[in-house]
Amino acid sequence: MSSLLYRPDFDQVRDRLTDWWRGGDIGRPAMHITVRRSEPLEDIPVLPEPDGWVTHYSTSDFDYRVNLSTRACVNAHYLADAVPTVAPDLAPNCLALYQGCNGVEMPGTVWCKPCIESPETARFGFDPDNFYWDFTLRLSREQLRLGQGKFLVAFPDLIEGLDSLAAMRGTDKLLIDLIERPGWVHQSLQTLTDLYFQYYDILYDMYKEDRGGSHFWAWAPGRMAKLQCDFSAMISPEMFGEFMVPVLREMTAKFDHCMYHWDGPGAIPHHDHLLALPDLDMIQWTPGSGVETIADRRWWPLYHKTIEAGKKVALLGFHGIDNLIAFKREFGPKIKQCLIATSAESLDQAEEILHIVSD
Repeated sequence: MSSLLYRPDFDQVRDRLTDWWRGGDIGRPAMHITVRRSEPLEDIPVLPEPDGWVTHYSTSDFDYRVNLSTRACVNAHYLADAVPTVAPDLAPNCLALYQGCNGVEMPGTVWCKPCIESPETARFGFDPDNFYWDFTLRLSREQLRLGQGKFLVAFPDLIEGLDSLAAMRGTDKLLIDLIERPGWVHQSLQTLTDLYFQYYDILYDMYKEDRGGSHFWAWAPGRMAKLQCDFSAMISPEMFGEFMVPVLREMTAKFDHCMYHWDGPGAIPHHDHLLALPDLDMIQWTPGSGVETIADRRWWPLYHKTIEAGKKVALLGFHGIDNLIAFKREFGPKIKQCLIATSAESLDQAEEILHIVSD
């Protein structure tokens, strides 16, 4: 797989990113740059949108999901280190669906309806006949078949730990459980972690390309993952350290490379815990709605602290040439420890962006 139709220089991209992940100097940060094509790279028939279609996560029409996958990458140039991918996402918490939650489709998303009424009746397990797991596998196989030689298949948004348990139990109830049933919470988190890797290992064996690389929000050599804990905004650093840090420590050790999705100002108090995880490679900061964007200088001290602790910083959705110039001026050579994802208005502007961030 030296090339892909939508990324002919895929081998060079993999060589460069392998060097970057392993601490090498590629002369710039890792960059995901996309530019909209004036004409699709392939002419793929468009199926009509099904009646009542409200979200790209939907499981209501398998054929339409397949058609969306085949058309997902045809309208963009993938430049610098961007890799064309599709993913069989069914919700922003697939593990909870596999464990018994029902997905309630809503505009743009899917809400996982809690399935644990009480800890005494909680059931966890690997069910090969689960509707959502079966849908994931069937969709993955079609994406792999149709994408062969064109694009990669990336992991669905599995999610783990407290976020998955909160989806299954309900956020308010889990907050009470942390105080009243800490032993049950610890046991449940360990069970979910074990189950996560049952699913992950199956999917990795399906998705890995000929070098063994995989994609979970970014391509990396070997087993790649994105981890998170949005639930952390509601708990103290002490509770985060007690309940979530052991999960993250165990999980990060089982990947070759991984990033942590660090979401919103409420999660900032847990920064030191994240930096202390020896096997966490990268932190992806998401400010959330209603606050300054990732390019804003308000967040620069967080990026400095992260880089100085030996971690990489992922900034996905970075916008503005002036912002990029200011960012490069502030961080200098340390910018090479960042993964920056942005879109450009033209191929010429994409070249300008690469010039700005390069030595």
